[in-house]
Amino acid sequence: MANGKEVKNVQEAEIQLNMSERFAHKVLAEFGVSATGALQITDYQRSLIQGYFIGIDRALKTAEEDRVRKNESNSEHKWDNPLAVQWNNVNMNDLALDVVHYARLGLDMMQPNHISPIPYRNKKTNKYDVNLMPGYNGIRYVAEKYALIRPKSVTIDLVYSNDHFKPIKKSFSHPIETYEFDIENAFDRGNIVGGFGYIEYDDAVRNELVIMTMRDIEKRKPEYASANFWGGTATEWKKGGKKETVEKAGWLDEMCRKTLIREVYSAKHIPRDPRKVDENYQYMKQQEARLQAVQEELREEINVTANTVPLKEIKEAAAPIVSPIPAVYPTDTAAAVQAQPVAKKSMDAGAPPYSQEKHPAGTSSYSQDMFAQAAIQHPQAAMAEEGPTF
Repeated sequence: MANGKEVKNVQEAEIQLNMSERFAHKVLAEFGVSATGALQITDYQRSLIQGYFIGIDRALKTAEEDRVRKNESNSEHKWDNPLAVQWNNVNMNDLALDVVHYARLGLDMMQPNHISPIPYRNKKTNKYDVNLMPGYNGIRYVAEKYALIRPKSVTIDLVYSNDHFKPIKKSFSHPIETYEFDIENAFDRGNIVGGFGYIEYDDAVRNELVIMTMRDIEKRKPEYASANFWGGTATEWKKGGKKETVEKAGWLDEMCRKTLIREVYSAKHIPRDPRKVDENYQYMKQQEARLQAVQEELREEINVTANTVPLKEIKEAAAPIVSPIPAVYPTDTAAAVQAQPVAKKSMDAGAPPYSQEKHPAGTSSYSQDMFAQAAIQHPQAAMAEEGPTF
Protein backbone atom coordinates (compact mmCIF):
# COMPACT_ATOMS: atom_id res chain seq x y z
CA MET A 1 0.00 0.00 0.00
CA ALA A 2 1.38 3.39 -0.98
CA ASN A 3 2.43 5.65 1.88
CA GLY A 4 1.37 9.29 2.23
CA LYS A 5 4.53 10.63 0.61
CA GLU A 6 4.07 8.46 -2.49
CA VAL A 7 0.43 9.52 -2.83
CA LYS A 8 1.45 13.19 -2.53
CA ASN A 9 4.11 12.76 -5.23
CA VAL A 10 1.57 11.15 -7.57
CA GLN A 11 -0.90 13.98 -6.94
CA GLU A 12 1.79 16.60 -7.57
CA ALA A 13 2.80 14.84 -10.80
CA GLU A 14 -0.83 14.88 -11.98
CA ILE A 15 -1.12 18.61 -11.22
CA GLN A 16 2.15 19.31 -13.04
CA LEU A 17 1.00 17.33 -16.07
CA ASN A 18 -2.31 19.19 -16.16
CA MET A 19 -0.52 22.54 -15.93
CA SER A 20 1.98 21.59 -18.63
CA GLU A 21 -0.86 20.62 -20.98
CA ARG A 22 -2.59 23.94 -20.37
CA PHE A 23 0.73 25.72 -20.93
CA ALA A 24 1.16 23.95 -24.29
CA HIS A 25 -2.34 25.05 -25.35
CA LYS A 26 -1.64 28.61 -24.22
CA VAL A 27 1.71 28.75 -26.06
CA LEU A 28 0.22 27.43 -29.29
CA ALA A 29 -2.67 29.89 -29.01
CA GLU A 30 -0.30 32.83 -28.45
CA PHE A 31 1.94 31.69 -31.30
CA GLY A 32 -1.06 31.44 -33.59
CA VAL A 33 -1.86 35.11 -32.95
CA SER A 34 1.70 36.24 -33.71
CA ALA A 35 2.63 33.93 -36.58
CA THR A 36 1.28 33.70 -40.08
CA GLY A 37 0.34 30.51 -41.88
CA ALA A 38 -0.64 27.12 -40.54
CA LEU A 39 1.34 25.92 -37.51
CA GLN A 40 2.70 22.39 -37.83
CA ILE A 41 3.50 20.77 -34.48
CA THR A 42 4.23 17.07 -33.99
CA ASP A 43 3.28 15.11 -30.89
CA TYR A 44 6.95 14.98 -29.92
CA GLN A 45 7.32 18.75 -30.23
CA ARG A 46 4.19 19.21 -28.13
CA SER A 47 5.77 17.01 -25.43
CA LEU A 48 8.89 19.21 -25.59
CA ILE A 49 6.70 22.29 -25.03
CA GLN A 50 5.14 20.63 -21.98
CA GLY A 51 8.66 19.95 -20.71
CA TYR A 52 9.48 23.63 -21.18
CA PHE A 53 6.70 24.47 -18.74
CA ILE A 54 8.30 22.29 -16.04
CA GLY A 55 11.69 23.97 -16.47
CA ILE A 56 10.35 27.52 -16.72
CA ASP A 57 8.06 27.05 -13.73
CA ARG A 58 11.02 26.00 -11.61
CA ALA A 59 13.09 28.91 -12.91
CA LEU A 60 10.38 31.40 -11.97
CA LYS A 61 10.01 29.99 -8.47
CA THR A 62 13.76 29.99 -7.87
CA ALA A 63 14.00 33.56 -9.21
CA GLU A 64 11.16 34.62 -6.90
CA GLU A 65 13.04 33.20 -3.92
CA ASP A 66 16.09 35.17 -5.04
CA ARG A 67 14.01 38.36 -5.43
CA VAL A 68 12.66 38.04 -1.88
CA ARG A 69 16.14 37.28 -0.52
CA LYS A 70 17.66 40.29 -2.25
CA ASN A 71 14.90 42.62 -1.07
CA GLU A 72 15.40 41.46 2.51
CA SER A 73 19.17 41.92 2.35
CA ASN A 74 19.12 45.36 0.70
CA SER A 75 20.32 48.03 3.11
CA GLU A 76 18.54 50.63 1.00
CA HIS A 77 15.11 49.40 0.02
CA LYS A 78 14.90 51.84 -2.88
CA TRP A 79 16.71 49.04 -4.76
CA ASP A 80 13.96 46.53 -3.96
CA ASN A 81 12.22 44.77 -6.83
CA PRO A 82 8.46 44.96 -6.12
CA LEU A 83 7.41 42.83 -9.11
CA ALA A 84 6.76 39.21 -8.08
CA VAL A 85 8.30 36.58 -10.36
CA GLN A 86 5.18 34.63 -11.27
CA TRP A 87 3.39 33.45 -14.39
CA ASN A 88 0.89 36.30 -14.35
CA ASN A 89 3.82 38.73 -14.77
CA VAL A 90 5.46 36.87 -17.69
CA ASN A 91 5.47 38.20 -21.25
CA MET A 92 3.68 35.19 -22.72
CA ASN A 93 3.57 36.46 -26.30
CA ASP A 94 7.36 36.58 -26.73
CA LEU A 95 7.81 33.42 -24.68
CA ALA A 96 5.38 31.57 -26.97
CA LEU A 97 7.43 32.53 -30.04
CA ASP A 98 10.64 31.31 -28.41
CA VAL A 99 9.14 28.08 -27.06
CA VAL A 100 7.63 27.00 -30.39
CA HIS A 101 10.73 27.79 -32.44
CA TYR A 102 13.12 26.08 -30.03
CA ALA A 103 10.85 23.06 -29.63
CA ARG A 104 10.71 22.72 -33.41
CA LEU A 105 14.52 22.84 -33.41
CA GLY A 106 14.36 19.82 -31.11
CA LEU A 107 16.01 21.41 -28.07
CA ASP A 108 14.90 19.56 -24.95
CA MET A 109 14.82 21.40 -21.62
CA MET A 110 14.82 18.08 -19.77
CA GLN A 111 18.17 17.06 -21.23
CA PRO A 112 21.38 18.26 -19.53
CA ASN A 113 22.92 21.37 -21.07
CA HIS A 114 20.43 21.53 -23.96
CA ILE A 115 18.54 24.72 -23.15
CA SER A 116 17.65 26.64 -20.01
CA PRO A 117 15.21 29.42 -19.07
CA ILE A 118 16.58 32.76 -17.86
CA PRO A 119 13.94 35.11 -16.40
CA TYR A 120 14.69 38.80 -16.10
CA ARG A 121 12.67 41.92 -15.35
CA ASN A 122 11.98 44.20 -18.29
CA LYS A 123 11.30 47.63 -16.83
CA LYS A 124 10.00 48.91 -20.14
CA THR A 125 7.03 46.56 -20.07
CA ASN A 126 7.05 45.85 -16.30
CA LYS A 127 6.91 42.17 -17.18
CA TYR A 128 9.35 39.29 -16.91
CA ASP A 129 10.81 38.12 -20.19
CA VAL A 130 12.11 34.56 -20.17
CA ASN A 131 15.13 33.98 -22.37
CA LEU A 132 15.70 30.43 -23.58
CA MET A 133 19.44 29.87 -23.76
CA PRO A 134 20.95 26.89 -25.61
CA GLY A 135 23.69 25.17 -23.60
CA TYR A 136 26.74 23.51 -25.10
CA ASN A 137 24.95 20.21 -25.67
CA GLY A 138 22.21 22.17 -27.39
CA ILE A 139 24.81 23.97 -29.49
CA ARG A 140 26.30 20.63 -30.49
CA TYR A 141 22.88 19.17 -31.28
CA VAL A 142 21.95 22.07 -33.56
CA ALA A 143 25.36 22.09 -35.27
CA GLU A 144 25.14 18.38 -36.08
CA LYS A 145 21.49 18.56 -37.12
CA TYR A 146 22.11 21.33 -39.65
CA ALA A 147 25.63 20.31 -40.69
CA LEU A 148 26.47 20.11 -44.38
CA ILE A 149 28.51 17.01 -43.52
CA ARG A 150 27.89 15.58 -40.07
CA PRO A 151 31.13 14.91 -38.15
CA LYS A 152 31.88 11.37 -37.06
CA SER A 153 33.44 12.62 -33.83
CA VAL A 154 34.50 15.87 -32.18
CA THR A 155 37.21 15.99 -29.50
CA ILE A 156 37.61 19.12 -27.38
CA ASP A 157 40.24 19.56 -24.69
CA LEU A 158 42.26 22.19 -22.86
CA VAL A 159 46.06 22.22 -23.02
CA TYR A 160 48.11 23.04 -19.92
CA SER A 161 51.72 24.19 -19.67
CA ASN A 162 52.99 20.76 -18.55
CA ASP A 163 51.15 18.87 -21.31
CA HIS A 164 52.66 17.81 -24.62
CA PHE A 165 50.70 19.10 -27.61
CA LYS A 166 51.91 19.09 -31.19
CA PRO A 167 49.65 20.03 -34.10
CA ILE A 168 50.26 18.20 -37.36
CA LYS A 169 48.89 20.34 -40.15
CA LYS A 170 47.92 18.98 -43.53
CA SER A 171 50.84 18.91 -45.94
CA PHE A 172 52.37 16.87 -48.73
CA SER A 173 53.85 14.45 -46.19
CA HIS A 174 50.76 14.52 -43.93
CA PRO A 175 47.56 14.29 -46.05
CA ILE A 176 45.40 14.14 -42.90
CA GLU A 177 45.39 16.96 -40.36
CA THR A 178 45.92 15.58 -36.87
CA TYR A 179 47.81 16.16 -33.60
CA GLU A 180 49.80 14.62 -30.76
CA PHE A 181 48.54 15.15 -27.23
CA ASP A 182 49.89 13.65 -24.02
CA ILE A 183 49.20 14.57 -20.41
CA GLU A 184 52.63 14.26 -18.82
CA ASN A 185 51.48 14.77 -15.23
CA ALA A 186 47.75 14.39 -14.57
CA PHE A 187 48.13 15.75 -11.02
CA ASP A 188 50.13 18.87 -11.92
CA ARG A 189 49.30 20.03 -15.40
CA GLY A 190 50.34 23.63 -14.83
CA ASN A 191 48.45 26.63 -16.18
CA ILE A 192 46.05 26.70 -19.11
CA VAL A 193 47.86 27.81 -22.27
CA GLY A 194 45.04 27.15 -24.76
CA GLY A 195 42.87 24.41 -26.16
CA PHE A 196 41.90 22.55 -29.29
CA GLY A 197 39.04 20.89 -31.06
CA TYR A 198 39.47 18.03 -33.52
CA ILE A 199 36.62 17.45 -35.96
CA GLU A 200 36.68 13.99 -37.57
CA TYR A 201 34.73 12.81 -40.62
CA ASP A 202 34.23 9.46 -42.32
CA ASP A 203 36.50 10.85 -45.02
CA ALA A 204 39.56 11.57 -42.87
CA VAL A 205 40.93 13.99 -45.45
CA ARG A 206 38.24 16.42 -44.27
CA ASN A 207 39.41 16.30 -40.63
CA GLU A 208 40.05 19.73 -39.13
CA LEU A 209 42.13 20.78 -36.13
CA VAL A 210 40.93 23.97 -34.42
CA ILE A 211 43.48 25.59 -32.11
CA MET A 212 42.85 28.42 -29.66
CA THR A 213 45.63 30.01 -27.63
CA MET A 214 44.88 31.46 -24.22
CA ARG A 215 45.05 34.86 -25.86
CA ASP A 216 42.35 33.78 -28.33
CA ILE A 217 40.16 32.62 -25.46
CA GLU A 218 40.66 35.83 -23.49
CA LYS A 219 39.65 37.89 -26.53
CA ARG A 220 36.20 36.33 -26.16
CA LYS A 221 36.07 37.03 -22.45
CA PRO A 222 33.70 39.93 -21.73
CA GLU A 223 35.32 43.09 -20.42
CA TYR A 224 33.30 42.92 -17.22
CA ALA A 225 33.37 39.16 -16.73
CA SER A 226 32.32 37.90 -13.31
CA ALA A 227 35.22 36.93 -11.06
CA ASN A 228 33.02 34.19 -9.62
CA PHE A 229 33.57 32.29 -12.85
CA TRP A 230 36.71 33.65 -14.52
CA GLY A 231 38.61 34.21 -11.28
CA GLY A 232 40.03 37.44 -9.83
CA THR A 233 38.76 39.93 -7.28
CA ALA A 234 35.10 40.53 -6.54
CA THR A 235 33.07 42.69 -4.17
CA GLU A 236 30.81 40.82 -1.78
CA TRP A 237 28.05 42.53 0.14
CA LYS A 238 27.44 41.44 3.70
CA LYS A 239 24.46 42.03 5.96
CA GLY A 240 24.26 45.55 7.21
CA GLY A 241 25.37 47.01 3.87
CA LYS A 242 29.08 46.26 4.36
CA LYS A 243 31.14 45.20 1.38
CA GLU A 244 34.40 43.29 1.15
CA THR A 245 36.86 42.69 -1.67
CA VAL A 246 37.70 39.01 -1.93
CA GLU A 247 39.79 36.86 -4.25
CA LYS A 248 37.84 34.31 -6.28
CA ALA A 249 39.37 31.12 -7.63
CA GLY A 250 36.61 30.99 -10.22
CA TRP A 251 36.00 28.25 -12.75
CA LEU A 252 38.49 29.25 -15.42
CA ASP A 253 38.81 25.77 -16.92
CA GLU A 254 35.04 25.55 -17.42
CA MET A 255 34.91 29.03 -18.96
CA CYS A 256 37.72 28.18 -21.36
CA ARG A 257 36.12 24.87 -22.31
CA LYS A 258 32.79 26.60 -22.97
CA THR A 259 34.55 29.11 -25.23
CA LEU A 260 36.20 26.26 -27.14
CA ILE A 261 32.90 24.45 -27.62
CA ARG A 262 31.21 27.54 -29.04
CA GLU A 263 34.08 28.11 -31.46
CA VAL A 264 34.49 24.53 -32.64
CA TYR A 265 30.76 23.97 -33.24
CA SER A 266 30.30 27.31 -35.00
CA ALA A 267 29.34 27.40 -38.68
CA LYS A 268 32.89 28.53 -39.44
CA HIS A 269 34.23 25.06 -38.65
CA ILE A 270 31.12 22.91 -39.16
CA PRO A 271 29.39 24.51 -42.17
CA ARG A 272 25.59 24.43 -42.25
CA ASP A 273 23.65 22.91 -45.12
CA PRO A 274 21.56 25.66 -46.79
CA ARG A 275 18.99 23.02 -47.72
CA LYS A 276 18.45 22.20 -44.04
CA VAL A 277 18.38 25.74 -42.68
CA ASP A 278 14.77 26.63 -41.85
CA GLU A 279 12.84 29.42 -40.13
CA ASN A 280 13.51 27.94 -36.69
CA TYR A 281 17.28 27.99 -37.21
CA GLN A 282 17.12 31.53 -38.59
CA TYR A 283 15.03 32.60 -35.59
CA MET A 284 17.63 31.17 -33.20
CA LYS A 285 20.46 33.02 -34.97
CA GLN A 286 18.50 36.29 -34.90
CA GLN A 287 17.93 35.87 -31.17
CA GLU A 288 21.63 35.21 -30.62
CA ALA A 289 22.57 38.35 -32.55
CA ARG A 290 20.07 40.47 -30.63
CA LEU A 291 21.20 39.17 -27.27
CA GLN A 292 24.88 39.57 -28.15
CA ALA A 293 24.29 43.21 -29.08
CA VAL A 294 22.56 43.85 -25.77
CA GLN A 295 25.35 42.15 -23.88
CA GLU A 296 27.88 44.49 -25.44
CA GLU A 297 25.72 47.51 -24.62
CA LEU A 298 25.28 46.48 -20.99
CA ARG A 299 29.03 45.70 -20.69
CA GLU A 300 28.29 42.93 -18.22
CA GLU A 301 29.08 39.24 -18.17
CA ILE A 302 26.57 36.67 -17.05
CA ASN A 303 28.47 33.81 -18.57
CA VAL A 304 29.24 30.25 -17.42
CA THR A 305 29.23 26.54 -17.84
CA ALA A 306 28.85 26.17 -14.15
CA ASN A 307 26.64 28.91 -15.28
CA THR A 308 24.86 31.98 -14.02
CA VAL A 309 21.16 32.39 -13.93
CA PRO A 310 20.47 36.12 -13.67
CA LEU A 311 17.42 37.90 -12.43
CA LYS A 312 18.37 41.08 -14.25
CA GLU A 313 16.54 44.34 -14.05
CA ILE A 314 17.19 46.19 -17.30
CA LYS A 315 15.54 49.06 -19.05
CA GLU A 316 15.48 47.68 -22.57
CA ALA A 317 13.43 44.78 -23.90
CA ALA A 318 16.34 42.38 -24.23
CA ALA A 319 18.57 40.37 -21.92
CA PRO A 320 22.30 39.72 -21.72
CA ILE A 321 23.44 36.51 -23.34
CA VAL A 322 24.48 33.68 -21.11
CA SER A 323 25.72 30.23 -21.61
CA PRO A 324 23.36 27.96 -19.84
CA ILE A 325 22.89 24.74 -17.99
CA PRO A 326 19.29 23.55 -17.85
CA ALA A 327 17.33 24.36 -14.75
CA VAL A 328 15.96 20.85 -14.45
CA TYR A 329 17.40 17.48 -13.68
CA PRO A 330 18.35 15.38 -16.70
CA THR A 331 15.65 12.99 -17.84
CA ASP A 332 13.67 12.24 -20.93
CA THR A 333 11.06 14.90 -21.62
CA ALA A 334 8.28 12.55 -22.64
CA ALA A 335 8.78 10.49 -19.50
CA ALA A 336 9.05 13.62 -17.39
CA VAL A 337 5.77 14.96 -18.69
CA GLN A 338 4.01 11.66 -18.04
CA ALA A 339 5.16 11.51 -14.43
CA GLN A 340 7.05 14.15 -12.47
CA PRO A 341 7.81 12.90 -8.96
CA VAL A 342 9.71 15.41 -6.92
CA ALA A 343 13.27 14.20 -6.64
CA LYS A 344 15.55 15.19 -3.82
CA LYS A 345 19.23 15.43 -4.56
CA SER A 346 22.20 16.22 -2.38
CA MET A 347 24.42 19.10 -3.35
CA ASP A 348 27.44 18.16 -5.43
CA ALA A 349 30.53 18.79 -3.38
CA GLY A 350 32.22 20.12 -6.47
CA ALA A 351 29.48 22.58 -7.40
CA PRO A 352 30.44 26.24 -7.73
CA PRO A 353 29.80 28.42 -4.68
CA TYR A 354 26.71 30.57 -4.36
CA SER A 355 27.57 34.07 -5.51
CA GLN A 356 26.97 36.85 -3.02
CA GLU A 357 28.24 39.45 -5.46
CA LYS A 358 25.82 42.33 -5.91
CA HIS A 359 25.58 44.80 -8.70
CA PRO A 360 24.09 48.27 -9.11
CA ALA A 361 20.35 48.63 -8.80
CA GLY A 362 20.12 45.64 -6.51
CA THR A 363 20.88 43.03 -9.16
CA SER A 364 22.84 39.87 -8.44
CA SER A 365 23.88 36.61 -10.03
CA TYR A 366 24.07 33.08 -8.72
CA SER A 367 25.40 29.75 -9.85
CA GLN A 368 23.18 27.85 -12.24
CA ASP A 369 24.29 24.60 -10.65
CA MET A 370 22.85 25.97 -7.40
CA PHE A 371 19.80 27.02 -9.40
CA ALA A 372 19.35 23.54 -10.80
CA GLN A 373 19.77 21.94 -7.40
CA ALA A 374 17.34 24.37 -5.78
CA ALA A 375 14.81 23.55 -8.47
CA ILE A 376 15.12 19.86 -7.71
CA GLN A 377 14.77 20.33 -3.98
CA HIS A 378 11.57 22.36 -4.13
CA PRO A 379 8.34 20.66 -5.18
CA GLN A 380 6.94 22.62 -8.08
CA ALA A 381 3.94 20.55 -9.08
CA ALA A 382 1.55 22.21 -6.62
CA MET A 383 1.30 25.71 -8.02
CA ALA A 384 1.46 28.73 -5.74
CA GLU A 385 -1.57 30.94 -5.27
CA GLU A 386 -0.11 33.37 -7.81
CA GLY A 387 0.52 30.50 -10.26
CA PRO A 388 -0.35 30.36 -13.93
CA THR A 389 -3.87 31.03 -15.09
CA PHE A 390 -3.59 29.24 -18.44
